[in-house]
This record gives sequence, structure tokens and C-alpha cells, in this order.
Amino acid sequence: MPESSGILKRVGEILSIRGDRVGAARRIAAAIREAGGYRWVGLYDVTPEEIGVVAGSGPSAPAVPRFPASQGLCGASVRSGTTVVVGDVTQDPRYLTTLGTTRSEIVVPVLDPERRQVVGLLDVESDLPDAFGAEDQGRLEACAAALAYARFFGSSSA
Repeated sequence: MPESSGILKRVGEILSIRGDRVGAARRIAAAIREAGGYRWVGLYDVTPEEIGVVAGSGPSAPAVPRFPASQGLCGASVRSGTTVVVGDVTQDPRYLTTLGTTRSEIVVPVLDPERRQVVGLLDVESDLPDAFGAEDQGRLEACAAALAYARFFGSSSA
């Protein structure tokens, strides 16, 4: 992934354009995917009951676009309020299949800045094991913070 400021600038540009939320989510996911060379990137709404994809960028749509907030690696991130990184999803029973060939995944929570509650998720997947390092995590967490600051999630949730 390039320098954090480059992708943060692009995410900020997309967020500054008023209009279609799903279209903005698609553009943000695509920008993050391209910048990091990732196979799949998704943005998810989170409610107390459910996690649902807003939009994604990758070879196909997720196999499970909506699921209970208690399930999967996404659910683990919601419960903990922290980033979840799994180097080999085939060894983690919490994994819910997005794409059949996924080997590693990172899920970054988007926290409401006032309530400190998870209102969204940034989910990135790779077909390579152990694909996400500390630099990826830092940059993706910076993108999640930008989404939180812009209040992208929470007002028109799943």
C-alpha cells in the first residue's frame, strides 16, 4: 500500500462528494483495494443485530452479504472493538466465507467518535496466507478513522 497520506487523501476526496452512499462506498473500497493491491475490500454497516455489506470491490460479491452481528471475524471485531487479523482463515472456525479462496483477512472496526461504539467495518481479504502486516493494519485503521470522522456509518445503517 502506498504512503498513508495518499490513500487518506483519496478517501477524503470521495467522502467530500455529496450523493449516493453506496456509490461512495464502492469508490472507497476500490481505492483501498487498488492502493493496497488487495483482492477484496468491503465496507459493512453494523447494528446491534446485524452486519451487512454496503459495497465492496473485488472479483465477486461476498457469499454472505448479511449475517448476525455475533458471527464471523467481523463479529469478533464488533465484540472487541479492535482490529482482527487472521493469517490463515482455514484454521479459524470463526471465518465466514466471502470468497472461497481467501486465506487471510483483516477486519478494522469503525467507531462512532462520540459513543465509541462500532458502527461500521472495513474488511480486507487476500488469497495469500499472512498477507497483512503492521503497515497494512496502520493504514487501514487510518482509513477507518477517516470514515468515522466523516460519519460515513451510523446515520443510515443496515
